[in-house]
Amino acid sequence: MIVPFSVRFRGEERNTTSRSDLLERIQRLKREKKAVILAHNYQRPEVQDIADFVGDSLELSLCAMETNAEIIVFCGVNFMAETAAILNPDKRVLIPDTNALCPMASMLPADLVRLYRRKYPGAKIVLYINSLAEAKAYCDAVCTSANAPEIVNRMDSEMVLFGPDANLAKYAQKKSDKKVVPIPQYGFCPVHKLFDRDSIMLLKQSYPDAEVMVHPECDPEIWEVADFIGSTSRMYREALTSRADKFIVATEIGLLHRLRRDRRDATFIPAYEEAICVNMRLHTLEKVYLCLRDEKYEVRLPQKIVSRAREPIEFMLRNRETQR
Repeated sequence: MIVPFSVRFRGEERNTTSRSDLLERIQRLKREKKAVILAHNYQRPEVQDIADFVGDSLELSLCAMETNAEIIVFCGVNFMAETAAILNPDKRVLIPDTNALCPMASMLPADLVRLYRRKYPGAKIVLYINSLAEAKAYCDAVCTSANAPEIVNRMDSEMVLFGPDANLAKYAQKKSDKKVVPIPQYGFCPVHKLFDRDSIMLLKQSYPDAEVMVHPECDPEIWEVADFIGSTSRMYREALTSRADKFIVATEIGLLHRLRRDRRDATFIPAYEEAICVNMRLHTLEKVYLCLRDEKYEVRLPQKIVSRAREPIEFMLRNRETQR
């Protein structure tokens, strides 16, 4: 089926163009401009399919570092594009829609980090990579959902302040002898708050042989019914290596497109079919094309923020084995 898009091309105006034509134009622009397209696991299927790399936020930034691209088009939310800009100072980072903001990251602005620093002067601060660059600039280390407990345990303080996701702080606390204090107290991902324990139990009755994979941003009661708890990258690897051929997946449903594409012999069941991050879905093929064509919406950060935020990220990268 031909899917119409309304795109105004330079020098001419067209009401519609086929998806295949749009994809061809994106590919041509990528070659001409030495660009690379990165798509988070939660992106629309068609955006994932046009991307050079699909993965979690840190994976994508690291992939970009290993390319000779001059332009990065980051299809993700704002903090992801910021991290890519911090780690790739020699490349221009563009984001197709500047309204793609992360609600959870916005719950912990830099002023609040500084406030907690004053309140607990002897504590180290670990921030989830899902935080704003301005907040990262005032922490001691950055972590991912894959390595949060390991990074917390590496801190040389008995108390560790952890934000902005309170559930991930609780998950790190379960695997640490340190006192982990969530900052803010009730930071959360709106999508991962949608999952319901009873609904998952009903799915398990329908699919008794299914492996239940759960993201640690979910509430602790959801962890209790999980066979596997991990980040999107770890869920992906688990699905590729597990002997199970059915999986109930408790995270944003965009990941299921990648799982179904790369493991066609398995069945993937969403734990909740409406678990959609509307901010992630703001990026479309049209916007990717226009962003690349006009080289607009470049991510720019103050050099002071870049320098200070890079240090805690590099702390994590020096311990990259904890991500695997």
